Amino acid sequence: MNGTKISSAPQPVTTVVRGESPDSVHRAREATRAFTDNLTPAPDPERADAFLLVVSELATNALRHGGGRYTLRLSVGPDTLTAAVSDLSSAAPRERTPDLHGGSGGFGWHMIRHLTSHLTITPVPGTGKTIHAQLSR
Repeated sequence: MNGTKISSAPQPVTTVVRGESPDSVHRAREATRAFTDNLTPAPDPERADAFLLVVSELATNALRHGGGRYTLRLSVGPDTLTAAVSDLSSAAPRERTPDLHGGSGGFGWHMIRHLTSHLTITPVPGTGKTIHAQLSR
């Protein structure tokens, strides 16, 4: 085989997490860490941490601003990591000035936009939306 190493481990196609409480954000982070840890080849640790942060912010925003429930789908392509978060609100995320003193937030959407290589918001028939956040692998 010319010294070529072929991994027999299958790539995870999709991981799904559903949430409707603050505890579910912790589960989303755990699922994301397990997802990236099991990829072959594994993403760079900084990339995996950035993906984890994006997932955490998307899940938190869905709970706070998206109707209190979400579905997270993690997927991988040859060159990308994708987190798709669906929630119940049809309202698009909006930029707001981060609160540096009162602790009321405003940082999440800025971070998501900064860390992702591709970001789309797709309306869901009926009510809701899905935010697809993609990072280079």
